[in-house]
Parts: sequence; C-alpha cells; structure tokens
Amino acid sequence: MSRTDTTLDLGSLTPLHWVGIAAAAVSGGIHLFLGIQVGGTFGTAFLVATAGFALGIAAVLVGYRRRLVYLLGIPFTGGQIVMWYAFNDVPPVPPTQAVDKLAQVLLIVVLAALLRREA
Repeated sequence: MSRTDTTLDLGSLTPLHWVGIAAAAVSGGIHLFLGIQVGGTFGTAFLVATAGFALGIAAVLVGYRRRLVYLLGIPFTGGQIVMWYAFNDVPPVPPTQAVDKLAQVLLIVVLAALLRREA
C-alpha cells in the first residue's frame, strides 16, 4: 500500500509489521543512548542511525511507500552490522551490543519477509 497522507494506518499492520517495528525501536533506542553517551563524531553517527530507524518506523506506521521502506531498510540495517563489526573488537560482545545486533538481524529477516510478501 502506498499513501501520501500522514495519518496512522494501523489497521493494515500485521503481527510481522509489529515485530519489525519493535526490532527497529530497540535498535534505534540503543543507538540513541550510545549517541548521547559517546558524543562527538561517533555520537553523531549513532544519532543519524537513530533517525533512520525512527523515520522507517514512522513511514511504516503511516503506510508511506512501505515496499520502498522495506527495500531500503535491509541495506541500512545490514550496514549497521558491518560498521559495528569494523569498528569493534569482537569477541567478546557486550550484552547491549548483542541485543542490538540480534534486533537488527531480526529486523532484516522481517523486512525481507515483508518485501517478499508484497512482491
């Protein structure tokens, strides 16, 4: 469904949508926390990621070009995982980061399923 208004379109959301929204909210919340905590250039990068997750959630909630949101969300979220791996010494993986990465992997799976379902 593609819409151009900005009213909530909650009736068209499935449980799969809500799982994706929850996963994006978890990752966005963690990035918001890290952005405030870290500050500087890396903090700004975390806040940009927060904005990306928030905008994706908002677009899905209002039904704005959902298929495009799913399509763009996969590489956006995958890029978060790649950048995390490139900038961190792993293992060990701290618990907060493990929750974030699990939420992101789940989000990618959900986005791929939604994209396939709406194909």
